[in-house]
Amino acid sequence: MSIQEISIGFSNGKFDEVYEFIAENAVWIVVGETTFTGKKAIVDNCSQVADYFKTVTTIFETDDVISEANKVVVKGTAEFLRNQKRLSFVSACDVYEFNEMGQIQKITSYCISTKNRI
Repeated sequence: MSIQEISIGFSNGKFDEVYEFIAENAVWIVVGETTFTGKKAIVDNCSQVADYFKTVTTIFETDDVISEANKVVVKGTAEFLRNQKRLSFVSACDVYEFNEMGQIQKITSYCISTKNRI
């Protein structure tokens, strides 16, 4: 997988497909919320998120992908529905930094809950 494909997969909740591309000492910063340090902490959180995804209908849309050297930026939205009713709508931007082995070294996520697409 390319670093762009890995980034898009993670941003779109396809965690199982990208776990192998996360460095052991990776860091995931969810700005204004929390920081996950180390692959295990990141995978554990992703597992909880994946469990939530099983209880809702999730619509991911990727608006932009920008790549330069070892960095990838993915901008998009996620809509969460249950029984055809919107639970939440999130506009997000994830910034990925990869190490020399093509593994995710750092993720910085900016997530904003909005009523509609902005």
